[in-house]
Amino acid sequence: MDSQHTIVEQAREALRDKQAVRIHGGCSKDFYGNEPAGLPLDVSTHRGIIEYDPAELVLTCRAGSRLDDIRGELARQGQHLPFEPPGFGASATIGGTVACGFSGPRRPWSGSLRDYLLGVKLVNGNGEVVRFGGQVMKNVAGYDISRLVAGSLGTLGVILETSFKVLPLPAAELTLSWACGQDEAIQRINQWAGKPLPLSGASWHDGMLMVRLSGTASETRRAAVLLEPDETLDETTHWLDLREHRLDFFSDSSGRPQDLWRLSLPPVTPALDIDGDCLLDWGGAQRWYRCDLAATELRTMAASNGGHATLFRGSPGTERFHPLPGPMAQLQKRVKQAMDPNGLFNPGRMYPGW
Repeated sequence: MDSQHTIVEQAREALRDKQAVRIHGGCSKDFYGNEPAGLPLDVSTHRGIIEYDPAELVLTCRAGSRLDDIRGELARQGQHLPFEPPGFGASATIGGTVACGFSGPRRPWSGSLRDYLLGVKLVNGNGEVVRFGGQVMKNVAGYDISRLVAGSLGTLGVILETSFKVLPLPAAELTLSWACGQDEAIQRINQWAGKPLPLSGASWHDGMLMVRLSGTASETRRAAVLLEPDETLDETTHWLDLREHRLDFFSDSSGRPQDLWRLSLPPVTPALDIDGDCLLDWGGAQRWYRCDLAATELRTMAASNGGHATLFRGSPGTERFHPLPGPMAQLQKRVKQAMDPNGLFNPGRMYPGW
């Protein structure tokens, strides 16, 4: 019996028994979201690249495929996943990557996971194997359901396969650094974002602004001269450590508050008056905080600045995701009802009652 048949039969058995299931693969992101309920449904053995054509820049693989294995195969062809997804562990799978919808430091300049997801194949809440999207951009027409699946935390179905557009690796990269305060860093990044510069990363923490340039050797060197950094590095592990949360800021042994908050804000937003440690990513559009501020205060502050706040890692008892406005919550519930009418898949993982 093949792995897909096993997964489909488990989903159909859960449907017959009206039994909720908790979908998991490599379990590298179990910390994210609310605690799911139900019997475990393991997709980690459903692995392998189904089709990869480097000339066409398209990759199709099974959901249980290890993210590191996919990265390795792409790198051998001089290509990569341009949205630079974090894995948070060697066991990370491509299905979990899609379910969480995470993108790395390149996101503001290269695009998000949703931008490169061409199609998905999944088991829906009626026990049907369905496919959305395709393997080329022109097949993505009408309601692009595959993009709804991205970031849905497994609440809309069991992902079986994914198809992505991939891109060539940049020929050269440089990392530039400056000593400056947070407001100055935000101002500089937003000024540079409006210029024809090969930006691919911009972060700030503890008085140090770091910017990555990606492109041809000549254009990265030319941009580096133009920006006049305090220091220029040909190689650095900073972006990998930032992507995988291996920087000291993310360490639970730091003695700082253990709750890790992710704020999504307009990149031009000035530094917020929050008593705690802050790290800027995405040129200021993504801000990480370790602080003791109450969830309601933090979310009110984020909303007043046009953004939202997510408890990325933290103690039980606090709602993980920013409450949705009424109309948006109703729309989300209608999508959930259409895809999973019996509420079988990862109930409660995103919001209570889902």
